[in-house]
Amino acid sequence: MQLQKATRKKVKIKIGMQGSAGSGKTIGALLLAYGLTKDWNKIAVIDTENESASLYVDRKLPSGEVIGEFQTLVLKPPFSPERCSEAIELCLSDPSIEVIIMDSISHEWNGKGGVLDIHEQMGKMNDMQKWAKLTPRHNRFVDTILQANKHMILTMRSKQDYIMKEGTNSQGKTVMIPEKVGLKAVTKDGVDYEFTLNFEIDINNFATAIKDRTAIFKGRPEFKITSDTGATILEWCETGTDTSELIKDAIEKLANCYTIDELKLLKETLSDLVINSEEFKEAGKKRFKEIELSSQKQTA
Repeated sequence: MQLQKATRKKVKIKIGMQGSAGSGKTIGALLLAYGLTKDWNKIAVIDTENESASLYVDRKLPSGEVIGEFQTLVLKPPFSPERCSEAIELCLSDPSIEVIIMDSISHEWNGKGGVLDIHEQMGKMNDMQKWAKLTPRHNRFVDTILQANKHMILTMRSKQDYIMKEGTNSQGKTVMIPEKVGLKAVTKDGVDYEFTLNFEIDINNFATAIKDRTAIFKGRPEFKITSDTGATILEWCETGTDTSELIKDAIEKLANCYTIDELKLLKETLSDLVINSEEFKEAGKKRFKEIELSSQKQTA
């Protein structure tokens, strides 16, 4: 455990987009992705919506922009957390891909073979036992998204949410009346707030930032997403220390560790972003084995 100076690092952004059917989540996600990379070939769409994303290829939009040809991975049921994570990891393993869109992550929660479906199939166990098994599986899926070393855009279906509020009927009696309280994303509560940015898209295709760690859209009225929106977000992502250089420097420091305790001390000085990177994990495991082997030889 050690204090260190906070620095603004380059990031791979995680963007949520929630809206009802027909609100334009998929097109908005594609335009954001193109703005982030400026190359349709570097975009991968994990399509859980019956290959609907491919229907937009070559479409000319009112803004004059045209949807180009992108890479696609068609994901069919069952939508278990593990299969959804596997689809993401497949896209992550392709060095040509810079932006991954998952359209949509709602299926992992409420689709065929998703978390709620699995919950229903778990038989006579009580709810506490069921969620003790299911929550870690879902959390690993979310971690796959958050730790991904590429930009990710996650669409979510949404439905109107209601609360019951005390009111008075026409006879003057006190009754409970349902009241609309806005759109609720179809996923586990709180997941949408794990992302750096989260847009709510209305039926007229206007976006509002309902969560924004970038502060780019703070106080901004509703607007229509274009590729320029993605380019603006990219500029924010690129303003900071190059994470790849931090990882490279940390890996070089591993060579100066000659005991397990020294490895632990080094890890305490590093940011989570470095520690959770696949490059550092692999290099750390390798150095750990080397130190163990050297120690065994010395005691033999």
